[in-house]
Amino acid sequence: MNSSDEAAPGADDRHPPPRATRRRGTALTRAIYLTTLEELADSSFEELSFDKIAKKAGAGKASLYRRWNTPAELVLDALTDPDCGFAATPDPATGSLREDLLTLLNGFARALDQPHGRALRPLMTQRGRHPRLYDEVFRRVVEPRQQLILHVLRAAADRGEADPAAVTARVAALGPRLVIAEHIHTGAVPAAETAAIVDEVILRLTRPGSPDPSN
Repeated sequence: MNSSDEAAPGADDRHPPPRATRRRGTALTRAIYLTTLEELADSSFEELSFDKIAKKAGAGKASLYRRWNTPAELVLDALTDPDCGFAATPDPATGSLREDLLTLLNGFARALDQPHGRALRPLMTQRGRHPRLYDEVFRRVVEPRQQLILHVLRAAADRGEADPAAVTARVAALGPRLVIAEHIHTGAVPAAETAAIVDEVILRLTRPGSPDPSN
């Protein structure tokens, strides 16, 4: 045996493989949120557990139990995190009602194709099993978008682009709800579909001089 053969085992002993470092702080929180959303998107809320999330996120279980009492609390925080989840949507303020609506609904449709958007699907389709969680998700994620559309419609009414009598919370809710329904039904909402929602539904209902939809 030559000297190089004899030296090889000793060299390995002196240089053991580096240990993986556990994430901390913001990096750990981000990993937990992303793992939670990906797991939820790929399975169901019933299958979500702190043990599974901790293992896949490279976190200690204790770090999850210290911060969240239940998986539902973790899901809500992940969905509304501005980096990993649904960030606040700015007012497009393009000066055109149609462009404002397209900007908002296309942005929402694109978000539904992301992990945080796909995580909504099991929560929406399993509403009957988890009504309190569904209601809270709807309040935090969907209602702010409906309120922004209502603001956009009111601004359009002030400019004469929309009939003030047709600007209601129910009409404003149509866009996001139809986008969600289409995403659940087909798995994607192309720009042509959001344009149809805007042109064939919202603008027809709010056009000045349109028949009162309540009659």
